[in-house]
Amino acid sequence: MTPRSLFRAAAVAELVTWTMLIAGMVLKYGLDAGDWGVRIGGGVHGFVFLAYLVVTTVVAVNQRWTPGALVLGWASAVVPYATVTFEVAVARRGMLEGPWRRSPDARSGFWDRLLFFVVRRPAVAVVIGVVAVALVFVVLLAAGPPVPRS
Repeated sequence: MTPRSLFRAAAVAELVTWTMLIAGMVLKYGLDAGDWGVRIGGGVHGFVFLAYLVVTTVVAVNQRWTPGALVLGWASAVVPYATVTFEVAVARRGMLEGPWRRSPDARSGFWDRLLFFVVRRPAVAVVIGVVAVALVFVVLLAAGPPVPRS
């Protein structure tokens, strides 16, 4: 899997889960079908949202994006369907080209060394990433919904 294919998959997953959340909101508020659609769609979307942030960060470090591009990538997850638009834009600019970097060079710093660990041990990195996202997700669930219940 290349940086481009991983980032594309994350962007599309974020789009799909936005659709699930919006459909759940239509069911709840438009059709008065209860909140089960929002609970399911919102839960899945929340998890994928956090995973997208992690993937965006890993790809940004690998591709040596500017801090501004990284923040714009994160922000694209907040706007419905913007992740795919952002992915297309950075792909057109060549910001997703090339393989995973696996060894240091003169510009390598702490984040690069962390990236090299992730790239050399993808199975371990995926497990760590999923566990980290799950822990943040559980903490956020325990904190409660972003808006008061009505």
